[in-house]
Amino acid sequence: MSTNAVHHSPRQHRRADAERSIATILDAAVIILRDRPRASMTEIATAAGVARQTVYTHYPSRAALIHAVEQRALTDVVAAIDAADIDHGSPAAALDRLLTVAWQTGNRHHLPEIPSTQATGEATRKQHQPILDRLQQLITRGQDEGAFDPRLPATWLVATFLALAHAAGDEVRANRMNADDALRALRRSLSRVLGVDHLAAAPDPD
Repeated sequence: MSTNAVHHSPRQHRRADAERSIATILDAAVIILRDRPRASMTEIATAAGVARQTVYTHYPSRAALIHAVEQRALTDVVAAIDAADIDHGSPAAALDRLLTVAWQTGNRHHLPEIPSTQATGEATRKQHQPILDRLQQLITRGQDEGAFDPRLPATWLVATFLALAHAAGDEVRANRMNADDALRALRRSLSRVLGVDHLAAAPDPD
């Protein structure tokens, strides 16, 4: 018998089981809440294939579960933005990459509307701060390089970006636009605000 066998304690097994259970619940919640935003804890438990009490073991209230779903979505959005390498290349092309991946990831997770910079609460703003920081750094870089209108404060452009994204999301949720049309409208509107002919008018070099 090999002397290199790895032995896991009962506590490690319980933790691994709990992590798998949480992942299963969140996976189901993302899917069901995208289609039925008012779905109950019982419906989410059924979709996850677990007992209702199991959901409550990890999330004592529906609000706690919704918060966890939002946090996972926001984490995925930040990861997608970082993977888009927005610190390099032309600012217009980088911002287009940021917009595209954030929109696609947010829609996949049914991400709730991102609050404006005059957020409804400090906790909410703090939750979204990683996205706001990356967006403002990119806009500031674009202004410094002459790619975006330098006459408007970067904070104002961030607030405008988020307000337009909020409006686009509202149009999709109200079934007045589909996601692709809303993204095209958002991209065109942001081009006007930022003072560029097209958001990705300056493609990155090969």
